[in-house]
Amino acid sequence: MNKFCKFLISAIFCVCISFSAYSQKVALKTNLLYDATSTVNAGIEVALAKKWTLDVSGNWNSWSKTESVLWKHAFAQPELRYWFCDRFSGHFIGLHGHGGRYNFGNLNNNIKILDIDFSPLSNYRYQGWFAGGGLTYGHAFILGEHWNLEMGLGLGYAYTKYDKFECAECGSKLAEDVPFHYYGLTKAFINLVYLF
Repeated sequence: MNKFCKFLISAIFCVCISFSAYSQKVALKTNLLYDATSTVNAGIEVALAKKWTLDVSGNWNSWSKTESVLWKHAFAQPELRYWFCDRFSGHFIGLHGHGGRYNFGNLNNNIKILDIDFSPLSNYRYQGWFAGGGLTYGHAFILGEHWNLEMGLGLGYAYTKYDKFECAECGSKLAEDVPFHYYGLTKAFINLVYLF
């Protein structure tokens, strides 16, 4: 995950430098939903045209919740957005991609979404990677001259391959390179945005 995080930070920096020379509007943001889970996250959005922007966000969490509970991940989500009114205000739709790595274990839950059962995360540890994409709908509320609040959801697809382990603490591997296809919620955000 360390190499991935370095790549993600470098990519966000390069996007910021290259687009800031060509655009008058740039937004920096943090997703309050990820902040609530102690996930380090940052995003940058740059204007491409009158109604088009490019949003790139990254998330990283390398902490264990307890000795036996793991919730580690690193991923990026670039998104091309079309704004119905002016960019950075009002309604928008987006086309997003996502990819990253994860290491989850002993997450006590009884969640089922679209016939996908997440309860096995309660008893096993899963380590792997994912990639995919989807469609987003969102709305940006203007709070002040430089501040916005964005809210939105994305639905889409993710392909993942993972290794399955007996438990979060032990290393006994039960399965290797298991493929899985996920359809459903792929993005959720309440972003605090600073525009300059």
